[in-house]
Amino acid sequence: MIKYEIEGGNLPVVICYPEANETLCTQSGAMSWMSPNMCMNTTSGGGFKKVLGRLISGESLFINEYTALGGAGMIAFASTFPGSIVPINLTYGEGIIVQKRAFLAMEKGLDISIYLQKKLGRGFFGGEGFIMQKISGEGTVFLEIDGYCKEYELSTNESIIVDTGYLAAMSDSCTMEIETVKGAKNMFLGGEGIFHTRITGPGKVYIQSMPLVNTAHALTPYLNINNNSSDGINIKFGD
Repeated sequence: MIKYEIEGGNLPVVICYPEANETLCTQSGAMSWMSPNMCMNTTSGGGFKKVLGRLISGESLFINEYTALGGAGMIAFASTFPGSIVPINLTYGEGIIVQKRAFLAMEKGLDISIYLQKKLGRGFFGGEGFIMQKISGEGTVFLEIDGYCKEYELSTNESIIVDTGYLAAMSDSCTMEIETVKGAKNMFLGGEGIFHTRITGPGKVYIQSMPLVNTAHALTPYLNINNNSSDGINIKFGD
C-alpha cells in the first residue's frame, strides 16, 4: 500500500510518498506539488472505451500517471472544495461505487469505470445521478468528499435513508432504491423533496455533509449575476 498523510483540516490535501517505480493515477489537473523525480505520463487509461466512459461520467478524458524514478518520491493532491479526502483500501473481488467528481487519485492497477443505475428512476430522482463510477482492484484510492464524511457499516438487509445528493460512495455489495416521501403534505411542504434514497447492506456507506450542488443553491440568492457587461459575466454578492 502507498505511504501517505492527509493534512489541511477542512481544506485537505493528501501527500503521497511512492517508492521507486511506484505509480499513482489521477484526473487531469489534480496534482498540486511534487518532488523533481516524479515523472508524468498522460494516457487514455485503457483505450477508447475508457475515454468514452470518462466523457459520459463528466471526468477528464485522459488519466495522468506519476511515477517515482531513481528512488522514493513525493506528490500531493489537494481537494477542490472544502471537505474531506477519504482513503479506501480495496482488495480483489470488492469494489466501491462513487459519485461523479469523487475520484481524486489512486494506485496504478486499480480500475475505474462507469456504473449505470439499473433503473432510470434511481438516477433521475435519487440525486446521485444516473451515471456513477465504480473503482475496483487492489490498492488505495483517495476520494474527494464534499464537507464532512460519515461512514456507516451496514449488515445484511440493514438500511439507511439518505436525502438527495448526500450519498458520496458505497460498497458495490450494497443496493440502492429510490423511495417516495410518504404523505402529500410532507412531500410538497416539508422541504426535503419528493424522493429519498434507501441504501441496503451489507457493506459500507459514505455520506457527505455538504453536497456541492446544495451549497450552490444556498448561495444563489446572495449572488447578483449580470450578463449585460461587455467584459463578460459579472458576479456580485448582494447586500
